[in-house]
This record gives sequence, C-alpha cells and structure tokens, in this order.
Amino acid sequence: MLMNEKIKASEVELTGLNGEPLGVVSRAEALALAKQHKADLVCLSIMSSPPPCKLMGRGTAKQEAIQAKRQEKAQGQPFKVKELRLGVDIEQHDYDTKHRQAAKLLESGNAVQLVVRVQGNKQGVEGKTLLERLLADLKGQGKPQSGIQVSGKQVMVQMNPLGNGA
Repeated sequence: MLMNEKIKASEVELTGLNGEPLGVVSRAEALALAKQHKADLVCLSIMSSPPPCKLMGRGTAKQEAIQAKRQEKAQGQPFKVKELRLGVDIEQHDYDTKHRQAAKLLESGNAVQLVVRVQGNKQGVEGKTLLERLLADLKGQGKPQSGIQVSGKQVMVQMNPLGNGA
C-alpha cells in the first residue's frame, strides 16, 4: 500500500475524506490537502493513470490493511487439531476440567481430538460411554467430525468448531 510521499505519480485522481470526488490534482496539492486535513493520502491502485488516491484519517489505512490481512489469514487456514487425553476412570472434577478445556479450544476455532486410553473390551465400552457423555455436553460448541472410533488401546473422536462449517 502506497501512502503519502511514497506515491510517485505527478498527478492523482483524488477522493475526499467523505468519499466526494475532488478530481485530478497534482501530487503536491494532494499532499498539501492531506496535511491540511490531518489525513493520509492513500493510493488505491497503481495500475491506472492517474492513480486513484483517497484521503483517509491518520492511521486508518494502516489499521484497515492490518485487519484485512488478519481476516484473510484466518479464512485461509484450516483449524488446528488439539488432542485432549482422558482416562476411563476419570473423576467428576477432572471431567469438568477437560470439558472446560475442550469448550475453550472449540470456541477459539480449533478442532479437538478427544482420546480415552483403554485396556480390554470392558474399558472400551466405558470409554465410548464417557465420550458420548462429553459429546453431549459439548454440543453447543462443536460437532463430531465422524463417529466414535474404538481401537485396541484407545477410544477417540474428533470435534470441529461450529463456526467453520464442519
């Protein structure tokens, strides 16, 4: 983004602070107007001749550019998967803590992989029951990507945040 003295064109097509067209003016005149209104002269496109420029409040252009960059970065990235491990014989207080952690991760836009370590078939059923309970408690923050998967040593499920079209 070109601003103020970095604009090298001899003439610019100027737009005022409130969006009113001010016509084609010299670069020096545009910079003087910017100083007079305590504003920045921002070049909108360098591809046309004369380049369209706009008067913007001091710092506004930079803030908008930073905001747009942040938004673009957030949309372009898939969510990160965070893993939370639980035990089959988890106590209520520990369960509440894991529930809070998972809810916080989902609300911040991360996916959560819930893993319960198990030994044997009986614990596999208990682990699945525990995850079903946790999924029901987290229904407001996210939804499961797939069903609960039971393998030999662990029971797991991945939850994606609601906001990311999961």
